[in-house]
Amino acid sequence: MVKHRIVTLLTKKNHLDKIEKVWAFRNVHEKHSVVNSSLDSVMEIGEVLVRASSSSIPLHHRNPVPSHFHVHLPKASSFPLSSENRIFILGIGFVAQSLALKLQNHGWVVSGTCTSHVKKKKLEGMGFQVCLFDANYPQPSMRSLLKDCTHLLVSIPPVAGIGDPMLQHEELLRSSLVDGNLQWLCYLSSTSVYGDCGGELVDEDYPTNPKSESAKLRLASEEGWSNLAHHLGFSPQVFRLGGIYGPGRSAINTILKQEPLSEGQKMRKYRKYTSRVHVDDICQALMSAIYTTPPREVYNIVDDDPAPREEVFEYARKLVLKKWPGLNLEHLELEESSGAKMRNQRGEKRVSNTRMKKELGVQLLYPDYKSGLQSIIDQIENPFFQCS
Repeated sequence: MVKHRIVTLLTKKNHLDKIEKVWAFRNVHEKHSVVNSSLDSVMEIGEVLVRASSSSIPLHHRNPVPSHFHVHLPKASSFPLSSENRIFILGIGFVAQSLALKLQNHGWVVSGTCTSHVKKKKLEGMGFQVCLFDANYPQPSMRSLLKDCTHLLVSIPPVAGIGDPMLQHEELLRSSLVDGNLQWLCYLSSTSVYGDCGGELVDEDYPTNPKSESAKLRLASEEGWSNLAHHLGFSPQVFRLGGIYGPGRSAINTILKQEPLSEGQKMRKYRKYTSRVHVDDICQALMSAIYTTPPREVYNIVDDDPAPREEVFEYARKLVLKKWPGLNLEHLELEESSGAKMRNQRGEKRVSNTRMKKELGVQLLYPDYKSGLQSIIDQIENPFFQCS
């Protein structure tokens, strides 16, 4: 009966040649008792194979990529994924929390750090093991979790005057990881490491030339974590992210909350180009890098449309007024910092995502700010009670 339904599904999509792979996947799934297999889960595996086609996930992987991800996976990794996969996340923030929930739903053990007792309690309520991070005195429990983890995601920003707060304990890191289980490390960086490129199209081979102190520290952190991974015997992943947005953190939310602009936002007002990326698309790229072996180490993670900030906010305002025409919006204060307009008129840079699409197989869920903002506002029922 199950086989008949799978055959029907694949026949409709003209992929009869994939049936054997579906059943091989199903047999492995049952053999290892990963999750209580059901008809729905087997059907989902079939759908994943249909979408991934010739670049599908290897059959020995026990944790299938979520079916809603638009990822065409490249060459499979050499290590089998299992329910014993353990990821440790340094800095469970906006992006990392989203990824953590997705991985947890697919059988992963997730642990990591945060910096407040309130956040720690919230994350523990989600089922994560959490350590309070102290840059001066890393907790002994963190060393134990690091030694046991198979994957390490670094999502903490450098600190002025210190640099990367964890790399200052590099000897402790090495001693915790050298005889451990780690086989994958990814550092979340920023496109700011390229500096001002005068509006040029920038790919991963473009020379880095950070101008701000924070961007210089980012580049130093990239090098530090990459060196650590190479010391441990494998290649790292460095993801250079554009401006991050998503539910609870977007132009829509800024307008509804009528918050004053930060100095950074004021500085970005007159940029001709601003690269950005939706949190769900960052997670897509991370999932692909986890489940496969990307051929290179550095990837730009941005969408297709480096639109100026003013254009994005104007569109967001129109969406808000269209959905809630009676809403009284005060004019956002867009007063720029002294000299900001002059400094930003060169246009900075346009960041290429070609490598991300080709080698990580990512098909963007939100290729531009319009599709991303529309999705966000569709999730908000009451403008006074926003998703966060």
